[in-house]
Amino acid sequence: MSVNFDTQLAFHILNGFFEDHSYVKNFEASDADTTIFEALPTGPNEAEYPHLARWYNHIATTQGLNAKAAAASSAGGAAAAEDEDEIDLFGSDDEEVDEEAEKLKAERLAEYAAKKANKPKVTAKSMVTLDVKPWDDETNMEELEKAVRIIKMDGLLWGQSKLVAVGFGIKKLQINLVVEDDKVSIDDLQEQIQSLEEYVQSTDVAAMQKI
Repeated sequence: MSVNFDTQLAFHILNGFFEDHSYVKNFEASDADTTIFEALPTGPNEAEYPHLARWYNHIATTQGLNAKAAAASSAGGAAAAEDEDEIDLFGSDDEEVDEEAEKLKAERLAEYAAKKANKPKVTAKSMVTLDVKPWDDETNMEELEKAVRIIKMDGLLWGQSKLVAVGFGIKKLQINLVVEDDKVSIDDLQEQIQSLEEYVQSTDVAAMQKI
């Protein structure tokens, strides 16, 4: 297989090609890479052709090729080998990218991305049961519950409640609530409830589950 190059033009074209490709064909080095490598009359200047130079040095290392030897023998090699088809990076063969297929693929990917972006985000929520403990048996539990329910937060929904005896005539308020996890911090909510110092001694999370 032979390839003949006009050096400057070839370097310019190949540098652009290897900006988006690691190898001549597919995703690993092949005989095509060796043929192109040996056809280059000199090694590419890294400052002018960085992408080509990267590929050139990589092929020299991985394929055990000597860059100077290849440059010195490239003319003879190109003249001697004429029994195979030439490699045309920009011609039409079985490896050529089907532009219409790629365009269709890009359109479908764009449509998928748009649908995914417009799809409503699932809001993560938790159901929580809080125990709210009063100071003593003389605490007005009805007023305590009213004070708790007055607390408003975006993403907070109060639910049912009940009084649970804890001993010595003392009852605690056990109240259910639903929170949006991204909006409501249970720690912050407990701090707000515990700030009702006239009624509340402490709070505990009795239960929590994702919904």
